[in-house]
Amino acid sequence: MPLLTVAAIYFIIWWTVLFIVLPLGYRSQQEDGEVTIGTVESAPARFRGGRVVLLTTVISTLLYVGYYVASAYFGVGIGDIPVIVPTFE
Repeated sequence: MPLLTVAAIYFIIWWTVLFIVLPLGYRSQQEDGEVTIGTVESAPARFRGGRVVLLTTVISTLLYVGYYVASAYFGVGIGDIPVIVPTFE
């Protein structure tokens, strides 16, 4: 598999997982009772960007390894996913 393809697939997986991981452990300033002047109440009380990036990278790597094993060793690819959209003829 070309390196650019690997990077593109990994980036798509990473970006998707990022939006799944972002709300994990989220606490707003309103929930903590300490709203900083000039911010909205729904702003995060403590944003842990390093934790989010690390968790996203670990989960994405595991998902990519699973995808690679399925495609390289078992021959499962994108074309094997069944089409659910009905045809209108």
